[in-house]
Amino acid sequence: MNYIIGIDLGGTYIKAGSVSKEGKLLKEVSLPSQGEIGPQAVVSQIAKAVDNLRSEHAGDELLGVGIGSPGIVDLDGGTVKYPPNLANWKIFRLGEEVSKKIGVRAEVENDANAAAVGEQKFGAGKDLTSFIMITLGTGVGGGFIVDGKVFRGETGGAGELGHTTINMDGPQCGCGNRGCVEAYVGQRHLSRRVAEQLKGHPESLINKLIAGDPEKLEPKVISEAADSGDQFALAVWKETGTYVGTAVASAFNLFDIGTLIIGGGVAKAGRPLFDSIEATIKERVLSSLKPRVKVMKAQLENSAGVLGAAALIAE
Repeated sequence: MNYIIGIDLGGTYIKAGSVSKEGKLLKEVSLPSQGEIGPQAVVSQIAKAVDNLRSEHAGDELLGVGIGSPGIVDLDGGTVKYPPNLANWKIFRLGEEVSKKIGVRAEVENDANAAAVGEQKFGAGKDLTSFIMITLGTGVGGGFIVDGKVFRGETGGAGELGHTTINMDGPQCGCGNRGCVEAYVGQRHLSRRVAEQLKGHPESLINKLIAGDPEKLEPKVISEAADSGDQFALAVWKETGTYVGTAVASAFNLFDIGTLIIGGGVAKAGRPLFDSIEATIKERVLSSLKPRVKVMKAQLENSAGVLGAAALIAE
């Protein structure tokens, strides 16, 4: 049997999985990424994850390894530039170094682009020629599929939807700009904003769920309260959807694309968030686009990183 290995590279952990050419996840492993040490340490951990999975597939042929990485990935398909949350890493030929270590082809793509490729190949985007994927988590990632291919821009850095400015006088973003959508809806920013607003809503169920500990204020807690009909929690998702929808409407107008696929942990908020995003997009896009606006949930969920990386080889 032929198989692929997909690697979801994070600042803390590497998630790796063996995947069939049809997109079925066969085996999974997770290892510390050692991203706090440097790129060579990360390469060694990737190789260890590959070896672990290979041992589960004795006699089968490994077709290649796909890697979804944070940071800008150069158009050569293997050079990762200045990834966030990975220490001592400026510009590094990750694909080349991993390939040398494991002895098979290694393809590298930005993690949000990889998620978009995964949805295109195996998930919600299978029947679509063009769509925009947004991942809502610690940060806000974006992947643009245009005419069946990832749109990468001049150097590979296209699709940074999280750094669309929605308020030119807004809060400072980690990228150095002000008013990026990520500065409003990235998980840490979202939790901090809600903690501040919560002071004016002592009646909210969120207060009971976190028992006075702001460290427990995560999107899943807001969702739990919203699912119980908590008006403040519902208002949080409506506001969050307005921020996301404003950024996406600009992207839709720029690219003449009408379909959005949403993934990432924050996307588990479900309908209250999705309905707000869709309503905001329809309110703000050009009239010719309004009938085509469609907002969909990503299908790959927790396996998106691994399956998306594997899809780089399955292309």
